[in-house]
Amino acid sequence: MKSDPSWREFVAIVAALMAIDGVAIDIMLPALPEIGAAFHVANTNDRSLVLTVFLLGFGLPQILFGPLSDRFGRRPPILIGIAAYFAAALASPAVTEFGALLAIRFGQGVAAAAIRVGILSAVRDRYEGEAMAEVMSIAMSIFLLVPLLMPGVGQILLLLGPWQLIFVVMGAVAAILGGWALLRLPETLTSENRRRLDFGSVADGFAMVIRNRMAVGYGFSGAFLLGIVLALINTSQQVYVDLYGLGPYYPLAFAALPATAIVGFLLNTRLVARFGMRRLSHGAMLLFVAGSVVWFGMTLLGTPPLWLYLLMMVLVTPMVAFCFTNTGALAMEPLGEVAGTAASIFGAVQTVGGALLGLAVAQSFDGTLRPVMASLCLFGACVLVCFLVAEKGRLFGDGTQAAEPAALA
Repeated sequence: MKSDPSWREFVAIVAALMAIDGVAIDIMLPALPEIGAAFHVANTNDRSLVLTVFLLGFGLPQILFGPLSDRFGRRPPILIGIAAYFAAALASPAVTEFGALLAIRFGQGVAAAAIRVGILSAVRDRYEGEAMAEVMSIAMSIFLLVPLLMPGVGQILLLLGPWQLIFVVMGAVAAILGGWALLRLPETLTSENRRRLDFGSVADGFAMVIRNRMAVGYGFSGAFLLGIVLALINTSQQVYVDLYGLGPYYPLAFAALPATAIVGFLLNTRLVARFGMRRLSHGAMLLFVAGSVVWFGMTLLGTPPLWLYLLMMVLVTPMVAFCFTNTGALAMEPLGEVAGTAASIFGAVQTVGGALLGLAVAQSFDGTLRPVMASLCLFGACVLVCFLVAEKGRLFGDGTQAAEPAALA
């Protein structure tokens, strides 16, 4: 009988499987102009649909995969999802219409959704509270090597061949990760903890999630946090190439976003032990909103120089990183009995909400930084509102007020 993976290997598997959807997004960024030209996409803002439809496919079906993973376990959706992701990657180079490419990308997002729900549920099966936050912080740090490296990899692949080569490499990555998960990822959901798959049981699981004030507040904040990230990602090619004229050096500038986020995730494990998840998240988001207001004010005076734009990115990105991991752990903490259902609901809300917010920012891009910076101010304020809902109007507490009583009603 094979042995279970060590703590380090389990974290590595979690990070790798979480990264599979990041590969489908970040490796595509340098290729968006070529894809737009190949399919004669007239509006340059519409090129970001290649990213958005994947995220919509990634978000919407998670509602279904949660109850399925609570019934059949974590391995089946993960392994089936990897196989479907692989098939979609290899089918993409053959299409001749932009609409067909978008349809395949949506299907690839559905496959990635099954993987994400399964692996997040597996983490909750094994860990909870600050231990879960530590695992997720380290996993997210590894995961963020994807946006750090993948745009550069995509740029190199474009030098070696056409844009279709990117999808071939994407399929190869899925095949490698699928083999690793098949051989080394154990089933973490015990038979006695599996839930029935009937309407009453599923409805009861959904009710347990949406009636929990703390879980809903922190879980829904993820939509606005992802909106912040996607506002920066979806417009990055236009900002760095069209506005700042970096051309092929665009991946180097873009790397500032994931690089500083990695620093944030690594610091998070230490700062959580000192300040707690709540205090760290609340303080970080207040600083983010304050910094974004200053950033937006600069854009009203004109386009800031590139060095100043990158400096502001370095200062505010770790604040978002602190919130991402800790709010996810806080949302899942009271819902261990229905971890799969909780992961699916929050994953769907966060991904679909974040994708639509990111698309709105991308569509509003007008050649200046103002729409992007205004969105950061607005989304950050919405995150603070979610925190206030979760904590019954009080920030920087110890959680006792939010837990008493837990229900929204």
